[in-house]
Amino acid sequence: MADAKVIPFDDDRSRAGAQRAARRRPAGGRRKAEPAAVHEVPVSPLPGHQGVLRASETPGEEPGLLPQPAGDGGGWERRIAGGLAFLRRRITGDYEVDEFGYDKELTDQVLMSMVRPLYEKYFRVEVKGIENIPSDGGALVVANHSGTLPLDGLMMQVAVHDNHPANRHLRLLAADLVFMLPVVNELARKAGHTLACSEDAERLLQRGEVVGVMPEGFKGIGKPFSDRYKLQRFGRGGFVSTALRAGAPIVPCSIVGAEEIYPMLGNAKTLARLLGFPYFPITPTFPWLGPLGAVPLPTKWTIQFGEPIPTDGYPPEAAEDPMLMFNLTDQVREQIQHTLYKLLVQRRSVFF
Repeated sequence: MADAKVIPFDDDRSRAGAQRAARRRPAGGRRKAEPAAVHEVPVSPLPGHQGVLRASETPGEEPGLLPQPAGDGGGWERRIAGGLAFLRRRITGDYEVDEFGYDKELTDQVLMSMVRPLYEKYFRVEVKGIENIPSDGGALVVANHSGTLPLDGLMMQVAVHDNHPANRHLRLLAADLVFMLPVVNELARKAGHTLACSEDAERLLQRGEVVGVMPEGFKGIGKPFSDRYKLQRFGRGGFVSTALRAGAPIVPCSIVGAEEIYPMLGNAKTLARLLGFPYFPITPTFPWLGPLGAVPLPTKWTIQFGEPIPTDGYPPEAAEDPMLMFNLTDQVREQIQHTLYKLLVQRRSVFF
């Protein structure tokens, strides 16, 4: 999941990856079923614990305890019971995934908990403008991309997950390289990431999801430190075309702080080609310090979501108008760049 690199829809790697990997859906879990009728009977299953016994009318389903507010002693009991119930569902396969492999329960209870200390304590992310993401319906969040490793995508995902008043989830579009890596592939799918292609993005938007894309792709995340906070090319406007077809608003997002976590001083291109990577970074600490060189610097981050740009007022054929796509792409890019400069002027220090 950590390598959530996002590339433009019209990138050749993305188009080729869409044919190879777009429909690879992990097995496991089950489809959502209609809720069974239940009867609730007050019980006291443990000393000092008040709860409700859930007796399902579905044949073969075990009764479960619905915890109710109790004293301090009952809090730990509820946590332990919830943890055991979670483990039982994972072992038995009694959990749900969508057609893209997204596992909401695992993401909420495990994956977000693993990333949250980095978000809250290490990078101390400050979020602004979260209300600009609509409370319902599809929306396309377009952000700048930087940092040598794609931690900015993960931090943006936690920012939406933990701060949006409607408890919305961000579904990131990732490069095909992510889905070629063992373990990372499975975690990325479970966390809601999918291939950066127009087809998957449009399906998610039409289903009312919040979708995140970083059109700079490898050009942004792998740029030298001397070009920090200078947006790279946004492609030919594939993300705008997708938003127009879905009628979803475009929400510009500016991220400050990621550029300095791994100051990229050079790129070992020959080694990158041998390893099949788009670049091989050389930083002040990597590869000189070995694994310690992979520890990011504890910079202070700010993520600001800008005012949405509506697209539902355009006719259906607007998605095929190259001039309109160019203008909207340039508008989104300029808004992100302007906000980056504004945030850079406002911040007191890279680390505080």
